[in-house]
Amino acid sequence: MYKKFNRPDVQTASQSKGTFKVGKPYQIKGTTYYPEETYDYVETGIASWYGPGFHANKTASGERYDQDELTAAHRTLQMPSLVRVTNLDTGRSVIVRVNDRGPFAKGRIIDVSAKAAELLGMVKTGTARVKIELLANESRALANAARNGHSTKGVEVAFNKTGQLPSGYYVAPTGPVASDMPSTEADIVQAAQVENVKGHYNQGRFYPDPVVEQVAVTKSQIFVQAGTFGDVDNARRLALKLGGIGNVSVEPADYSGRILYRVRLGPLENTRKADNVLSQVLANGQSDARIIVQ
Repeated sequence: MYKKFNRPDVQTASQSKGTFKVGKPYQIKGTTYYPEETYDYVETGIASWYGPGFHANKTASGERYDQDELTAAHRTLQMPSLVRVTNLDTGRSVIVRVNDRGPFAKGRIIDVSAKAAELLGMVKTGTARVKIELLANESRALANAARNGHSTKGVEVAFNKTGQLPSGYYVAPTGPVASDMPSTEADIVQAAQVENVKGHYNQGRFYPDPVVEQVAVTKSQIFVQAGTFGDVDNARRLALKLGGIGNVSVEPADYSGRILYRVRLGPLENTRKADNVLSQVLANGQSDARIIVQ
C-alpha cells in the first residue's frame, strides 16, 4: 500500500515532457540505490501499489502521477521504460511504464499505480507476488523517443492488447522502432478515438481500457535472503546466528560460472510473515537482506 516518501531527482513540470532520465545514486533510510540504464532485467518479488495519497504529485521523472494510468515506480530502472508485471498468484499480467522512483519499503520490488493494481487483482491485498520483465526492444524505442523530446506519457496503453488499436501501435515480434510509435499523448488519444477503442473519460482525458493478459499461474514460495557469500564457512556462520528466527538454509547457486552460497529463511507462508522475518534479519545487522519469490 502507498506510503509517502520524498521522490529523488524530481524535476519541474516544464522539464517533464519528453525527458529520459536515469539519475545519480541516491540514499533513502540509509540504503544507497544505483540507477542504471539496462535492457536486460527480470526479477521476482513482492509488489505494492500507490494511489490517492500521491495522485497529481510530481514523480521522479517530472510527470504528474495519475492513479488511472498504467505506470509504476522502480528504484533503479531508467525512466521511461516498459515492464511486464505478472501476478504469480492469479496469472494476471499487464504492461506498465516506469516513470517514478520507489518503492522504498524493504521487501518490495515495484510500486504499481492504482489502475495497474486493479487490473492485477491486488488492490484489496495491498501486495502481490509478481514477476517483472523489462521489455528490451520496446524500452529502447521509448528511450529514443524521450531523448528526441517526444512525450511518452500514455504510450503503455498501446502495448496492452485492447484488440482495437491500429496495427502500427502493436508490438511487432522484433520490437517497434521509434518512428512507429506515437510521439505525443495527443497522437494516442486521437488514434484511440478514431478507432473507437473502449475506454472512459476522467477530467477531460480519454483512457483506453487495456485487456489484462491471462497466463498460467506459477507456483511460488517466499523466502528472506539474508546474504550471499563466496566462502561457505561465512554463510554457515550467518545461518547459525539467524537460527533462532526461523528455518535457515545455506544453498549454493551458480552466478555466471561462480558458485556463491545464499543464506535463506523460509519458505514463508505469506507476505506478512516475510515482512516480520525480514525485520528481524535487518535488526541482526544484515542490511542487504531482502524478500525474494521463487
